Formats: sequence, C-alpha cells, structure tokens
Amino acid sequence: MTEAVQARRPMFLADLQQLVDLDCGSYDKAGVDVAGRIVEARLLSDGWAIERLPHGVYGDTLVATIDGGAPGHVVLMAHLDTVFEKGTAAERPFRIEGDVAYGPGVTDCKAGVLAGVNAVAALTSFPRVTFLLTPDEEIGSPSSRGHIASYAAGADAAFCLECARANGDIVKARKGVVDLVVDIQGRAAHAGVEPEKGINAALDAALTTVALQELGGRWPGVTVNVGVIHAGSRPNIICPSARLEIDVRAVELATFETAVAEVERVALEVRVPGVTKTATRSASHAPMEPTAAGEALVATALKIAAELGISTAACATGGAADANTTSSLGIPTIDGLGPVGGNDHAPTEYLDLSSIVPRTTLLAALIASVSEIRPTLSI
Repeated sequence: MTEAVQARRPMFLADLQQLVDLDCGSYDKAGVDVAGRIVEARLLSDGWAIERLPHGVYGDTLVATIDGGAPGHVVLMAHLDTVFEKGTAAERPFRIEGDVAYGPGVTDCKAGVLAGVNAVAALTSFPRVTFLLTPDEEIGSPSSRGHIASYAAGADAAFCLECARANGDIVKARKGVVDLVVDIQGRAAHAGVEPEKGINAALDAALTTVALQELGGRWPGVTVNVGVIHAGSRPNIICPSARLEIDVRAVELATFETAVAEVERVALEVRVPGVTKTATRSASHAPMEPTAAGEALVATALKIAAELGISTAACATGGAADANTTSSLGIPTIDGLGPVGGNDHAPTEYLDLSSIVPRTTLLAALIASVSEIRPTLSI
C-alpha cells in the first residue's frame, strides 16, 4: 500500500501546485468551481462516479462515489474553498523550500483533498466510499451541510481530511460553534444641536459587548467572543444603527445549547431606551463529542499508525468543521486525517511534504479496515 501511495506522490504534488495556485475563496464561486473540476478530472480518471450539486451563490458540491467490493460504507469529507481573497495565489504562489510547501490553502484543505483521492487509489479492496467535496466549509457550510447529512446517512464511519495538527495528532473531538449576528436600530440626530432626539445604537452595542464578554467561562469549555462591531459613520451624528458579530463555542452539547440561549438573551436585552434589536444565527455546528463507537474508531486509527511507524495521538480542538455534522448524525467520525501542516489561515501556512506518503497510507489502511471493524462501530 505504501508503495502505491509513493508511486503517486509526483502526481499528488503536481495536482497540489495546480490547486494552490488557484484563488478559490468561499465567496469566489468561479474559482471554487474550477478547483472542483480539477479534482473531478482526477477522480474520473481513477474510476469514480461524480454527481455535481449546483448552487447559485457558492461553488458546487461534488459527490464522488466508488465501490471497492468490500462490505461497509465510508464517507470522506474535504473542502475546496479557502479563506483567502482574490489575488492571494498570485501574491504568494505555491513554493517548496526543503521538505516544506507553502501557499494559500496548501494544508487547509487542498492536501487533504488529494490525500483522499490518492488513498483510495492505493487500495484494491475497500468498502463503498462517498467523497463529499464541499465549497463553503470556511463559512460554516451553509449550502453543503444538508448534502453532507443526506449522503452520509447510515455510513459506518466518516473521515474528515483537514490537516493533522502541527504535532501530528489526529482529531477526535471539536467544539460546537454558533455565529450570531445582532442588529441594533436606534435613531439619528445632530450630536451637537439636538442630541436628545437621537437613540445611540453604538452605545447599546458597547454595553452589550461588555455583557457578552463576561459570559465566557461561565460554563466549562465555553467561549464567547464579540469579534466584529460595526457602528456609525460620523462623530457628529448620534449613531442610528450598529451590528455585533459574535462567536460562541462549547465542548458539550448540553452546555452549548444553554450558553447559546443565554448569549441570545443577553444580546437582545435593551440597554439604551428606544433601540430595537434582532439576532440571527449565521452559522452553527453542534459539538463533535467523543462516543464509544468513535473511540473504537480512533483506537483502530492509532493501532494502524503504530504499525506504520507513525507517531500520533488523538486530541480535541476548538475549531469546528464538517466533521461536526457527521458526528451529530451519530456516525463515528475522525478528523485531522490529512497530511501534517500548520499556520492555517495565515500567510505562513505550510505543509510537511514528508508526511504525504505516511499519512495518505494511514488513511488508506483506515478506510480498508472499516469492513472488518464495522461491529465495533455500532456500539
């Protein structure tokens, strides 16, 4: 198996350069769709069947399927979009220094996409595989989450191909997250002539921000962050409108739901008489919590890694991903099964090239193992 993965390494690197040198931010539908066509061409050449699920705003979701003849059903997930704006690929294109590759999305998640492609290609017998390539994971998967839930239903296991942590760990748990947008409407007035006629939305936003930040840590593992504040246009106008963008995260579903409800209550409390307020959830992922079946799957992954001479462990992380969706469906799920990399979302994002072959081999062996360990995954 390792030899088969090694033989495709030059192809992996050529495909990786092509993908990294392409702008495909979440809101760049054209760019994301080009990335999808590049991956689609490779999958078709390997014998996959492809279904393209179009969307008018975001890129298309690709659903690739292949059956290796062994019992079981495995779901792979990776995303085609990045967080970077148009022009980033030209500013800092794919480059290799020593055994490290750099470029926008090289680790998050373009190497993971190709790990999935090449892992299955290295196998001769394996369960049915559904590979979900999503266009909008970086903004909470608004168009693709329903597709994930539909096509993953009933699967024996799900593997999310975000990169392994910088220390090589895979991911067994993720925090849940809700992005909450609060709009505050006040009333404009001249700040010097008749300020008493105004209703200051900026003041309400400021007081609300203080109250929201105090909620962080009230429950174990819960964080609350007001990350964006929009308010006002000129200092001589009483601010008529404001907007808060809030990030809420929690480790456990019970505290997650409690915390989100309290954040919404506090956010909507009127602190400046006369303002009106609305709250909207712009993105939401339930926590990816450890389960008995999930732990059995993790144990198998760590056993295979040890047999391959790979040093790794399973960790929890604060970020959310499409793995949260499959986990919430009750499907045993592991994340961080792409190659090793780090500095995601930053200009210094990198991929450890020495990890491509061993980590892709680990993924291939894990996919094949599902046929044998299926009884332990229905705990």
